[in-house]
Amino acid sequence: MKRSAAERRDAFVALLERHANIAVKVARAYGRSPADHEDLVQEMHAALWRSFERYDPERPFATWMYRVVLNVAISFQRSELRRLNRRVDFDEAAVAAAELHELEPDGRAAQLARYVAGLGDVDKALMLLYLDGYPHREIAATLGLTETNVATKLARLKSRARSALSDGADKAAEGQAHGTR
Repeated sequence: MKRSAAERRDAFVALLERHANIAVKVARAYGRSPADHEDLVQEMHAALWRSFERYDPERPFATWMYRVVLNVAISFQRSELRRLNRRVDFDEAAVAAAELHELEPDGRAAQLARYVAGLGDVDKALMLLYLDGYPHREIAATLGLTETNVATKLARLKSRARSALSDGADKAAEGQAHGTR
């Protein structure tokens, strides 16, 4: 049975409100500034609405949403790079780090945010999904990879993250010992 336009809109709004943090999180990871984050979230919402008719309610909404918003974010990032016609140093790591530093004084979350921000498109998406607690099967389905590929990539990313985070902690401790930060 086909739903009316009002019922479809209400269902969409309810699902979007329940999973709004997904779009915000992906926008922060892929946008360069707060203005980019807002633009990206709006683009994501529009893309989600345009493709909502094709959403299969038998599948988890969050997995479908991740697929759509990641595609929007990656397309946005690529179009921005083409528009600027140069390689861009992304500021999202600094923004995320500043926000997370307020929440976590020791800076571990900020270090992780900087690490994730410096990853490539697929690796960044993998880490975001992993950090959100998605199982390998759903990550694979969302990104179009095999479960084995997801497991292998995540093992490498986690290993590099541990190294990057321990290096950051060592540098912070060294800075405190010398009276700098």
